[in-house]
Amino acid sequence: MLLDFVQAHDHLSQADPILAGIISRCGPCGLQSRQAGKYFVALTEAILSQQLSVKAAATIYRRFKAKLGGRVTPNGILKLTAPQFRAVGVSRQKMGYLRDLAGKWQNGAIASRRLAKMSDEEVIAVLTQVKGIGRWTAEMFLIFSLLRPDVLPVDDLGFRKAVQRAYKLRKLPEAKRLAQLAEPWRPYRSIATWFFWASLDNKPM
Repeated sequence: MLLDFVQAHDHLSQADPILAGIISRCGPCGLQSRQAGKYFVALTEAILSQQLSVKAAATIYRRFKAKLGGRVTPNGILKLTAPQFRAVGVSRQKMGYLRDLAGKWQNGAIASRRLAKMSDEEVIAVLTQVKGIGRWTAEMFLIFSLLRPDVLPVDDLGFRKAVQRAYKLRKLPEAKRLAQLAEPWRPYRSIATWFFWASLDNKPM
């Protein structure tokens, strides 16, 4: 579906006064969809960035892309040797994850052109077949690459911290509490989540 950000902003502002205040401070939602050809790149970046700071992840990805000749492709990854992975700072574990992703992409187990037509849960089921991709990574893909409007990443620490601060909760909200708070945000829970992320430093991400 084509996401109407104006409609989403209006709905969320009317549904939740706390969220209305965040939207007012942060300005328009900055989500932008990716082209289908960039889905593989997005998942590669997600794997490389696991357990790394933003700066470290950017450095590793830049070196990795350069090693591939400037184009991140399944075939290119499968041709890399273990020493080449190590040379750019990719661990043996992540090397395995990237090879698994590339193999499944190349053999059609993950059909990039079909992802946009799948339901959210179908996308999650397909992507989590890849070693190193869990539900959270799949949810980030749904939000940032497929621009799905109603994803609620209840395990995301930044989101939980932002909700805790905004609602002045004594402790980090668990999944059940988040789902209750987010019920009025439907069908735009992804957009609401983005605004909570943005609220952590009071500027769009």
